[in-house]
Amino acid sequence: MRRLWIHQVLPLVFAAVPVLTAALVFVAVPSDARRDYLARVAESPIDWIIIAIGFTLFTVQTAFAWRALRWQETDFDLRADRWLGNLCQAAEWFPLLGLIGTVAAILQTFNSITPGANPTPQEIIRKYAPAITATGGGLYMAFINILPVWVVTIGRDLIRSLAGTPVPVEPREGKS
Repeated sequence: MRRLWIHQVLPLVFAAVPVLTAALVFVAVPSDARRDYLARVAESPIDWIIIAIGFTLFTVQTAFAWRALRWQETDFDLRADRWLGNLCQAAEWFPLLGLIGTVAAILQTFNSITPGANPTPQEIIRKYAPAITATGGGLYMAFINILPVWVVTIGRDLIRSLAGTPVPVEPREGKS
């Protein structure tokens, strides 16, 4: 029974944690904000890029996380580690993509206000809203794309302890 848990159940459960967390965070956003975001995304190419790349990387990382958590006879399948680490670093790109969308929307908003015009606050807010969606999308994708590596790190320690294998000690730099 313990073998089934270590080899099959726990890797699957841990690999599901990022997916469940991503869904939970999305659902936790107030419904009005979520509805407005989804309506604005339909007209925002920068958000399409952020979402497409973000979910693609997240899906691939989740598959690699499951593979990296699979216990072999004496240790984990380490072949996925390099790819998982490299893909996780891509999470750093999403806030930058969101900032590009934010700056572009702010420039577009200010460019649309002609000298001498007196735009209404509602008009300014309507034109500025895409800036916020790009920022939000970039932050959300950054968050969910760091989860798989974190889950692998925590999950491996727990699975090792259940398997009765000591957790490897990281060597300290500067000490001999």
